Amino acid sequence: MSDNKKKDNSQLTRRKFLAGLTAGAAALTLPAVNADAYMMEEYFRQHYKRLDKEDLNEILTKLEEELTFKYGKKVTATATPPMDDVVFGYALDLSRCIGCRKCVYACVKENNLSRDPQIQWIKVLEFQKDNKKWQGLEHSNKYYNPKKVPEKGKNYVPVQCQQCEKPPCVKVCPVQATWQEKDGIVVVDYNWCIGCRFCMAACPYGARNFNWGKPSIPKEEFNPNIHYLGNRPQYKGTVGKCTFCIQRSRKGRYTACVEACPVGARKFGNLMDPKSEIRYILENMKVFRLKEEIDTKPKFFYFFSMGTGVKS
Repeated sequence: MSDNKKKDNSQLTRRKFLAGLTAGAAALTLPAVNADAYMMEEYFRQHYKRLDKEDLNEILTKLEEELTFKYGKKVTATATPPMDDVVFGYALDLSRCIGCRKCVYACVKENNLSRDPQIQWIKVLEFQKDNKKWQGLEHSNKYYNPKKVPEKGKNYVPVQCQQCEKPPCVKVCPVQATWQEKDGIVVVDYNWCIGCRFCMAACPYGARNFNWGKPSIPKEEFNPNIHYLGNRPQYKGTVGKCTFCIQRSRKGRYTACVEACPVGARKFGNLMDPKSEIRYILENMKVFRLKEEIDTKPKFFYFFSMGTGVKS
């Protein structure tokens, strides 16, 4: 066994400790010799929802220092809370989507997703056009060539976290590493995630992604404006997902995928605001949600605008 492997096996992170407890290995103890001060702090950190303002500010300051040093850019780390009277919703016009995947690339860049191993929170699925019936997600092709779109006889359906009102992923997490905020966004705390992947198995939309390796992000492409529960770099061995660009949406901005869409197929806004674009769509268009029969109540809606006589 190499020295590096010996070192890795002797050090116990908080996530490894919790994973051990989940597996029933309650006898695990923290090695006193190899645990440095930073590791001890990570190990005993309280759950995010129990942190007071002073503790949270201290964590954000250390995160800024760590990432500024690593990526050579001045990093601003925030933990902007939900706004009052705001519940975010999303709508996607399938009659306009051309399958270009620009939303995918914008999401990767905005949310500091790993390039190697490759992590993508948005998947665009290609379907053979069939006007007689809706085809299940399992009949799609996600490896089509985006340089040839839109192809005749094909439909494109982007899929990402549906931000369910009743998220099954949250229910199965054994350590409460994922939860739903009051603005409807389901978040993940990488410091608490133990990588058990129960949430991935529970998600009926395949919207969660496990990071198998140490994330690789080019320094020149790193986004230094981060939210603790959003686009900070995902740790190896943890699960990540779309957060409606929480670092943007909670400051009144559109998500990166909305801004990147060249055909205006993506709509985003506050479901509580009767004058918002998302409410107009829900009230004037015929919308549907993926797998409605399983009663997860997604806040992500799909619709067709062309041929309806209604402008979107």
